[in-house]
Amino acid sequence: MKNNQPIGLFDSGIGGLTVAKAVKKILPNERIIYFGDTAHLPYGDKSEAAIQSYSIKIADVLLKAKCKVILIACNSASSSSYELLKEYVGKRVKIINVIDPMVRFVGANFPNRKVGLIGTKRTVLSEVYDQKIKALDADISLKSLATPLLVPMIEEGYFNNKISHEIIEEYLAHKQLQNIDGLILGCTHYPLIKDEIQLLTSNDLEIVDSAHVVALSLKQYLEEENLKNDKVEEPDLFMVSDFTTSFESSANMFFDSPIKLIKHSLWD
Repeated sequence: MKNNQPIGLFDSGIGGLTVAKAVKKILPNERIIYFGDTAHLPYGDKSEAAIQSYSIKIADVLLKAKCKVILIACNSASSSSYELLKEYVGKRVKIINVIDPMVRFVGANFPNRKVGLIGTKRTVLSEVYDQKIKALDADISLKSLATPLLVPMIEEGYFNNKISHEIIEEYLAHKQLQNIDGLILGCTHYPLIKDEIQLLTSNDLEIVDSAHVVALSLKQYLEEENLKNDKVEEPDLFMVSDFTTSFESSANMFFDSPIKLIKHSLWD
């Protein structure tokens, strides 16, 4: 493995761009290759077998691109495919998910407290956060709520407006999310509406999103393995399984310079 090899990230759509942006901020000398599986979004209402199939195909694409690490920038794929991908490509490349760094962060910052979690149906039904947080033995009470309307809403560009306010407010009023000390955004799309969520909740409520936490975890791994790159040699690359105007406009909004976007079907 060489330092100048790129970092691969993937998600069902634009959500993982929140992680990609954090990675570029914390690791500016790294080249990223991002795959947005826009042909199959959202992952949150797909079966585990389907998500695993997509994840394997995307991992193959990122391996061919000689990525030195693959970051699953999606909670649904992390809960469904992480163990399978470790088995499939773990001997060739490091696989990092977005859940474990978040669990470690919650364990360190919310012992003996009540924490809420919002995520896709797939993430919530997997109970992966419940199991991992319970295993910490930190007396953390986790209350989870599936919020399936949020990803398609965000993908269609509906945030910071009346429609998004009403949907978010309806979810936040659910009994599961009352009297909590912190709120985990259990989907990489949700940081895009973090300010709205904060506006509609108490200012005392700490909202935890994965982007910064996961980027720091990636940095730690690269430093430990002496794999950090010291200069940018090639431009970042963004691949999608299907062109969508929302992805292109959102990606350009996330990054200061125009992005290079190419279509790559998973079934070629």
